[in-house]
Amino acid sequence: MRVLLVNMPWSPIDLPSLALGILRRSVDERTSGHADVLHANLEFTDWITRRTEFTADDYQFYALSSYFMGCGDWVFSSALYDDPEWRVAEFRASMRGKLREERLQMSQELHRVVPEFVQETAERIVAAGPDVVGFTSTFQQNTAALAAAKYVKRLAPHIKTVMGGANCDAEQGAAGHRNFPFLDFVVRGEGEAVFPQLLTALDEGGDLSAVPGLCHRSPDGTSTANPMSTSPLPPATILPPDYSGYFERLASSVARNWVEPKLVVEGARGCWWGEKHHCTFCGLNGSFMQFRSKSPETFYEEIMDLARRHRVLDMYVVDNILDMGYLNTVLPRIIDSGYDLRLHIEIKANMRRTQLRTLADAGMIYVQPGIESLNSRVLDLMDKGVSGCQNVRMLRDGAETGLSVSWNYLHGFPGESAADYDPVIAQLPALEHLDPPVDLSARIAIERFSPYFNRPELGFTGLRPEEHYRFTYDLPESELYDLAYVFEAPERGIGEPTVTALNDALGAWRKHHADSRLTHTDLGDRIVLVSRRRAFDWGTMELTEPAEIAAFKLLDQPHAPAALTRKLAARLPGQRLDAAAVHTLLQRWVTLGLVFTDGGQYVHLAPAAVNEDLLRLDFMRHRHRHAAPAHDETPQTPRDVVHA
Repeated sequence: MRVLLVNMPWSPIDLPSLALGILRRSVDERTSGHADVLHANLEFTDWITRRTEFTADDYQFYALSSYFMGCGDWVFSSALYDDPEWRVAEFRASMRGKLREERLQMSQELHRVVPEFVQETAERIVAAGPDVVGFTSTFQQNTAALAAAKYVKRLAPHIKTVMGGANCDAEQGAAGHRNFPFLDFVVRGEGEAVFPQLLTALDEGGDLSAVPGLCHRSPDGTSTANPMSTSPLPPATILPPDYSGYFERLASSVARNWVEPKLVVEGARGCWWGEKHHCTFCGLNGSFMQFRSKSPETFYEEIMDLARRHRVLDMYVVDNILDMGYLNTVLPRIIDSGYDLRLHIEIKANMRRTQLRTLADAGMIYVQPGIESLNSRVLDLMDKGVSGCQNVRMLRDGAETGLSVSWNYLHGFPGESAADYDPVIAQLPALEHLDPPVDLSARIAIERFSPYFNRPELGFTGLRPEEHYRFTYDLPESELYDLAYVFEAPERGIGEPTVTALNDALGAWRKHHADSRLTHTDLGDRIVLVSRRRAFDWGTMELTEPAEIAAFKLLDQPHAPAALTRKLAARLPGQRLDAAAVHTLLQRWVTLGLVFTDGGQYVHLAPAAVNEDLLRLDFMRHRHRHAAPAHDETPQTPRDVVHA
């Protein structure tokens, strides 16, 4: 049996498809068939750049940036419905005020021409002579994949069309199969289990009703959805991907000048935090939250094999959360391997500095810790299991260990108020030396599979599919409800004045980050701090009193004032340290931008200097410039003393 797997736009062009890489190996190793992959996303890049002034930024916009507006899916709806003018007026009306006119015009032009690309792709698929063609659909691939399946079926009714991927999980897959009769089958759940069973049943005339999660048709065309498996795949059965052909195709594509390709690797599925505390807004894990990870030996060998085979050292680890056991197993072996890997990984924000240093030493220099907010009360509403000060500590320690921290700021949670945001907004100028969020704050979207979707008592009722589904698909809203992943809901939480104030502060953070600095170095008898932040007029500071040195060191970790006072008394038994003096010190340090406070806790903001000699030189030069102030001048190096 010949199988062709197709990766349509808008799949990212800098990454091979993990799903199709695994399916390809599954077909070759677990069936009597053979699978090839058509990288139609790269084909589209070459096709469209011959016709328009299309750029890498444009592809990024439709693949990722416009996901919650649905622009990428709408572009291919013209092919799905054989109408180059399909709902243009509705699209323009919806996007007016959200997109620049140039982007609206490009979207409309793409919408007009993509049916020709889909037709050519379908002709190419049919010419390859497959028995089965499988389309993966994740994020904004849905209409492109559906349109290609429709055109293939029109040209060659004997070819079996199959669709799977994240957009086909649970009700979504059943709705897709029910409403698009050119799909012979929809695979729901983990495809490497279901797809080979489907191929074997087709090859041997087996019972399709025995394939878990499969959507298939009866002789009269009625759609039937088999019950999905109730248990996820054991990690030992998850095969490594086969990326044969992707890098060769990229090398001959115009996209080779746009991107640095990365390998995609997978060590675990599910979320160990979500099993206990499902973050209220998160729908990423779909039907299976159970955390499973590959054995350290297996995962290490997969990483090394892919690096050797493809001679690529940049890797994107798709795990929703790091298996903490890998810190003591996989990562030390990577460190010792001699490979200069550069890995992207999602982690939990409460990891300690020593753990972050292990990540950095192993090459995991891009981390996404799921920070989402710097306020403990809002984080509690999310059920994140971290505090605002812990998130700030993550940003500080990430800077110190050389990690690039990627994070988002979210708002719009039921129960939040301006009082949760105002103190954070006031302190954001003190954080400008740390990695800012990747964009301005965004109101949360309600995602299928999230607690906010499944549990209306948490604050969201009357959900409707997002508007873009309504001008993309020709379906009643009851069917769109099952097909959609993102939903409209009444706005909750903070109002526009607070959102504006937050985004003004975040915008300033992003603007001034590159020129901002705050570091410290411990010289034994004193701690020297160097600052260059626009909101603070001091450049250097020395902490020389034993009490302030001890307090600063303790604030490496978040502390409440009472705990800080108690620990200072234990460390400095010869001094009388009262709560009022500690409170005064903390408030002064907040004013100077040395510490961040939230939820009754405090943590210092100064990463250790990477090069202490340079810091000493910087400090001495500053002292020389400001030496011998006049008697009525305020010294240029503030000192904060806890009095005995």
